[in-house]
Amino acid sequence: MRLKSFHARTMSEAMRQVRQTLGDDAIIVATREEEGGGVRVTAAVEEDDHPHASGRTLNAPAKPPPEPEVDVGEAVADALHRHGVPAALAEQLIDAAAGLDTDDPTLALGAALDAVFTFHPLAEGRPGQKPLVLVGPPGSGKTLTVAKLAARAVFRNRTVSVITTDTVRAGGVDQLAAFMRLMKVKLHTVEDPEALHGAIAMSREADLIVVDTAGRNPFDAEDMTDLKALIAAEDVEPILVMPAGMDAVEAAEVGQIFRQIGVRRMLVTRLDATRRLGSFLTAAFRARLALCECTVAPKVAEGLTALNPVALARMMMPGEEKKAERPPPPKAKARKAKAPASAHALSSPSSRTLP
Repeated sequence: MRLKSFHARTMSEAMRQVRQTLGDDAIIVATREEEGGGVRVTAAVEEDDHPHASGRTLNAPAKPPPEPEVDVGEAVADALHRHGVPAALAEQLIDAAAGLDTDDPTLALGAALDAVFTFHPLAEGRPGQKPLVLVGPPGSGKTLTVAKLAARAVFRNRTVSVITTDTVRAGGVDQLAAFMRLMKVKLHTVEDPEALHGAIAMSREADLIVVDTAGRNPFDAEDMTDLKALIAAEDVEPILVMPAGMDAVEAAEVGQIFRQIGVRRMLVTRLDATRRLGSFLTAAFRARLALCECTVAPKVAEGLTALNPVALARMMMPGEEKKAERPPPPKAKARKAKAPASAHALSSPSSRTLP
């Protein structure tokens, strides 16, 4: 099969170019409106492989058809369009990919992501590390992510202290407390900045301190003022927990608002339930936020992994998603008193197993 792209001012003009170059048997594979005007049409035609047409004898061994040439820039552009990446960001990524000497679209996209974005994974727990305060809009998955971070540290034989300030939402403390009981981790509940300061001071010996917060409406000035005061109570690092699948423009606004109160890194949730990744890429780009971790499964004991450019590119390229497999849950080490009873016991009540 022979593939070729045609650019023209109108669709009818592009179709005329297709017929003139490839003939009436050409099949339209994809069409796209160009940012600067006009349309791009990708068409394909079957190569003539009949023995008499090629002059081969019937006894001659058949040659395999040539592999179609892959237009790396076109493949990257199509992937970005499919994920709803806005034009300005897509153009920057395409330009970054165009200068690379590779015929692998996934590697080209990965290198472009590496050039445009910052990837800064979370440390898995070490003495002296700043406490992590998870912030974000309501329903973004902060409480489940706190449990995932605690479980990962426990599996790696780290000491963990978990603090929650989410005392208003019905069932917020109960859900997190149930997870912590399974992991034999003490949960501290606080209601104001002064109490948070005291709880963190009591937990300084822990390798990892994680703070859960109530969901805050980024468009409510009072909500954001209260959250800013909570963060200022102690030397902590706020991490924005952002669900994938939002509207790209709104996600960018949310990211910019949380950056104003000190957020510099973003953790993305619900990648297992999302097929369009443009929203969180837009938020990270517009708000200048580093990408750290992502969640790709609803179970507490698994599905939290560091984001890197190649893994993200595999999630975005057609046919590559299956290669970006979820890593297996880490094996627990010797300290049995801190290890959860089982991975199944740490499943979220509403979770479903991925295929």
